[in-house]
Amino acid sequence: MAVVDDTAADAPRRPGAGLSGLGGSLRPRVAGFWRWWTQALATWLPPRLRELFGLARERLLVEVAGDGVRVSIEGADGVRGLGELPLPAAGSEDPLAPLLAQRVGRLPRWLLLPPAAALRRRLPLPAAAADRLREVLGFEIERQTPFPATEVEYDARLLGRRGDGQLDAELVVVPRQALESQLSALGTLAGTLTGVDVADGQGGGLGVNLLPGARRHRRSDPWMGWNLALGLVAVVVTAAAMWQVLDNRRAAADAFEAQVGEAANRARAASAQRQALVDLVEGMAFLQTTRAARPTTVEVMDELARRLPDSTYLEKLSIEDTRILLIGLSNEAPSLVQRLEGSPLWRSPALAGALQPDPRSGRDRFTLTAELVVAPTPAAATQNREAANARSNP
Repeated sequence: MAVVDDTAADAPRRPGAGLSGLGGSLRPRVAGFWRWWTQALATWLPPRLRELFGLARERLLVEVAGDGVRVSIEGADGVRGLGELPLPAAGSEDPLAPLLAQRVGRLPRWLLLPPAAALRRRLPLPAAAADRLREVLGFEIERQTPFPATEVEYDARLLGRRGDGQLDAELVVVPRQALESQLSALGTLAGTLTGVDVADGQGGGLGVNLLPGARRHRRSDPWMGWNLALGLVAVVVTAAAMWQVLDNRRAAADAFEAQVGEAANRARAASAQRQALVDLVEGMAFLQTTRAARPTTVEVMDELARRLPDSTYLEKLSIEDTRILLIGLSNEAPSLVQRLEGSPLWRSPALAGALQPDPRSGRDRFTLTAELVVAPTPAAATQNREAANARSNP
């Protein structure tokens, strides 16, 4: 895995061409965070692995030295010289490729200008200028340097922050004519440059880029295709895993709903059976209470046998609900009502209709009715007491 050179973010911009909106202010912060994060992750790897995967943050420095060029590598451990090479011949596309190792030849190439070729000015700025440092310092070129802004290439770098909230920034300016002379001396090698930096006097660079953005060499990342393919595979696998989890949850929810439905059906069946049992018990209790509250037919017949005279016999005995109907023949029919009165099993005995003489037996045919005595049930007794209380306390 290799890291693509991020110097495209350092392309020169005209003074005053500010970023608009929130996206413009967030872009440099996101890029800075990404650089810091990748560098922090790279520190966990051994140096050999960082070099192998392109995470060592190295660059190839090229300096014009007389009739040749001095080549060195700048990395986290400092600057390491590789040697001096003659100036490339005309017509060669990449004169350093056959002279350098493959890993070193793929490093971003920077022209290192001598310190005397550039003009540096240190300026204090408000903290709000940190997001647009290069644009702000672009307005200071003609006031801080003797060159017009149209005849120089410039860049800015942040030196630090003061305790009062201000920034220490540095404006680095190089005349365009001096820069072009250095690039012309490199010949075809100038077309392979990623940037132009200024020597800091210790063998390294300041960390600025004075090369115009249109002339910067863009290196293609050989791992970009693999990274995109792996990213696409990761997205597809993640989406498939999430879909599978969702499908599993749906299946589990359907199974749980089916279990709940079965349990509800069983509960409804049990409730219906329980209600039927309650109704049956209540019905049996009602029948038993009703049967216990009224005299039985045997008791009524026994009471009639003891109260009726021997000269009386019955043709019909009918008990319908609480009504007793007696039809028979008797020599003492007028006195039957008196004989039946006072019984605890019925009340209000009375003759229904006139007595009819029977010529064959010489007795009188009678029809007699009475009302069966029914003891009140507990619920009826309660209702009767409430009604009696209501009548007594209007």
